[in-house]
Amino acid sequence: MDDRAYGRRRALTIRLLHGLVVRRQAGRDIILSGNVPARRGAYTHTMSPPTPISILAVDDHPLIRSGLQAVIGAEADMVFAGEASDGEAALEFYRREQPHIVLMDLGMPVMDGVTAIKAIVSEFRDARIIALTTYAGDEDIYRALSAGAKGYVIKDMLRTELLTAIRQVYRGSRGIPAQVASRLAEFTPRTQLTPREIEVLQLVAQGRSDRDVGVAIGREESTVKVHVRNIMAKLGVDDRTKAVVVAMQRGFLHVD
Repeated sequence: MDDRAYGRRRALTIRLLHGLVVRRQAGRDIILSGNVPARRGAYTHTMSPPTPISILAVDDHPLIRSGLQAVIGAEADMVFAGEASDGEAALEFYRREQPHIVLMDLGMPVMDGVTAIKAIVSEFRDARIIALTTYAGDEDIYRALSAGAKGYVIKDMLRTELLTAIRQVYRGSRGIPAQVASRLAEFTPRTQLTPREIEVLQLVAQGRSDRDVGVAIGREESTVKVHVRNIMAKLGVDDRTKAVVVAMQRGFLHVD
C-alpha cells in the first residue's frame, strides 16, 4: 500500500471512530453529522440557562402579595423570592437573601417604605428597589427616589408596566413609567415644605385654628399665620382648605 492510500484509510478510520458522517464534495470531506473532536487546548462549555430575576414583595396587604406572586410566577425570566409585610421584615429578608429586585410599598406599619428603602440602600449600595404604591403624588415620588429607589410604579397601572419596570431596573436602568415621569415634570422645579410647615399643615388638616396650632407647637398665633401663608404660597392656593386638599393630592400629607 502506497503512502497516499494509507493516509486515506487512516483518515477514514478516524472519522468512523468519532461517529462522523462524511461525503466527498469538490475534493473535500464535508461533515454531515457526528461529534466533532475539539482541537487540543480548545475551550468548550455548555450554555446554561440565564438566572431568573429573584423578586421580594413587600406590602402589608396579603392579597397584594399573593397577586404579585401570581404575576411574577407567570414570567419565565422571574422567580418569586419571598414576601414581607413591613419595612423591618423586608430589611431582615434582604440581609439573608439579597434578591435582585425589591417591590416596596410605601405606607406600611412598623417601618414605612421610604425608611426601609434608606435602610437597605445604606447597607447594600447596589440594591435595586422599586416603589409599588397607591401614592401618586409628586412629593411621594421624589421622596422614594431620593431615598434610593430605582423605580416607581403605581398600583393601578397595567401589569405590563410593572414587568417592564422590573426588567429595566434589573438591567441597571430607571423604571419610571410615562405616567410617573409626567407627574414629576408637572411639578418641576420641586416644591418643598419645611418639617415645621408639614407639622402645621397636619394640624390644620385636623381642623384646628391658628391659635390651637400655636398652642400645639409652642409658638405664637402670629407665627402660625406666617407659616400658613408660606404654605399656601408654595402650594399655589389662596385658603387653608385648598392647601390641605392640594397637599394630600401631591403627597405632602396622607390620611391612612
